[in-house]
Amino acid sequence: MRKLVIASLFMASFSVEADTEKECGKVTIADMNWNSATLIANVDSFILQHGYGCDTELVPGDTMPTGTSMIEKGEPDIAPEMWSNSLKSALDRGVKEGRLKFAGPTFSDGGEEGFWVPEYMVEKTPELATIAGIKKNAKLFTHPEDPEQSAFYGCPAGWNCQISAGNLFKALDLEKSGFDLIDPGSGAGLSGSIAKAYERKQPWFGYYWAPTAVLGKYKMVKVDFGSGVDAKYFSSCITSPECVDPKVTMYPPSAVDTVITTSFAARSNDAVKYLSARSFTNSQMNELLAWMEENQADGEAVMVEFLTQHEAIWTQWVSKDVATKVKGALKDL
Repeated sequence: MRKLVIASLFMASFSVEADTEKECGKVTIADMNWNSATLIANVDSFILQHGYGCDTELVPGDTMPTGTSMIEKGEPDIAPEMWSNSLKSALDRGVKEGRLKFAGPTFSDGGEEGFWVPEYMVEKTPELATIAGIKKNAKLFTHPEDPEQSAFYGCPAGWNCQISAGNLFKALDLEKSGFDLIDPGSGAGLSGSIAKAYERKQPWFGYYWAPTAVLGKYKMVKVDFGSGVDAKYFSSCITSPECVDPKVTMYPPSAVDTVITTSFAARSNDAVKYLSARSFTNSQMNELLAWMEENQADGEAVMVEFLTQHEAIWTQWVSKDVATKVKGALKDL
């Protein structure tokens, strides 16, 4: 009789263990079509699979279709890098209806936008870190086509940031200081103008954002407008094409979150705790994206680089037991 009781207890214990291992189940992760997002999706997939026993699958994604699908169909389970401002009302509705949860910030600094100048210019002339210094030294920023004007490189036409950059260009009275708002034509054109200036140690002034490979590779200084941040006004007017008389404000951090479905959240508390803890600084991500670009690496390759070379970062997000499992899996690659 005693043997039967022990056997029953053993089987019950085994059953609970098995259920725990399976509780995460199949998990779909949105692999967004830009570098930082595909890096994070691959990191999440590897850690959830090897550290938490999830059966992970990467699925193609983009902000609007992924957010809509999560709200309406409950899939994919995880969007690792959702720039929430572009879909805020729909995401808030999904949360209110009990379909979605915000697990935590993808970037601890938030997405960063601003007007920038190269670090080497500020080292030589410190006042260029301020908009007053920029205006005072406007003639330094030579125009590529018109020697009578100074150059400010704006956001490419058709991008949302073209509106905010244009409104702030107007609010700062940069045209009165001799600046011409240049449309770089494309994201590649904008980043190329920075690269060209940096390689020749020439002046450059314009709009850019982080995290990006460009700001990881080229050290830039964000210009201080001296205005502080008015997030409410920025949202209501600076981002609007109908903003007739824009006032000056620095760019507020953009909300970038990890969004999950409530069905996934109910399956694995430990996995959700990891996603809530997993967050990069812009500086960390800038460096990883620069490495990714320099090595022409895909999301999986930069994931391996990150997990093997930056243990001090990701081991803070997980328990020692999970970290040991992940490290063991890395050795098998």
